[in-house]
Amino acid sequence: MATVRQVQVTFDCAEPERVARFWCEVLGYVVPPPPPGFASWHDFDRSLPPQHQGSAFACVDPTGAGPRLFFQRVPEGKVVKNRVHLDVRVGTGLVGQERLDALEAECARLVALGAVRGPLLLADGHNESCQVMQDVEGNEFCLD
Repeated sequence: MATVRQVQVTFDCAEPERVARFWCEVLGYVVPPPPPGFASWHDFDRSLPPQHQGSAFACVDPTGAGPRLFFQRVPEGKVVKNRVHLDVRVGTGLVGQERLDALEAECARLVALGAVRGPLLLADGHNESCQVMQDVEGNEFCLD
């Protein structure tokens, strides 16, 4: 039986670099160094055929603990709710008003980066409160 050693999360989007840089800010991720022989990702991108320029971008967890995020340009726009989404864990171990305050603080920070606030789902006795959000291209995620 094979063992999974790494996971990459891939986002379909219209503007890969824009969405990647948003998620860098959300998660504290960084853009990895460009391929050998290129001073920058811009230089690398210009070396590609015109139809491939700007078609992909990635970011990584600088600690190496989190998955690589890969963003690829697709021709179609988002039309339905995501079947998979990220939970950004900002309230782990917090309950009640303390948790709500942590969710609100992070929500305000992300809205300033271009995210859109969705509904606040309040604790129901089984699940703790979480804040539904959308990234800069409308992909849903939760502050949990």
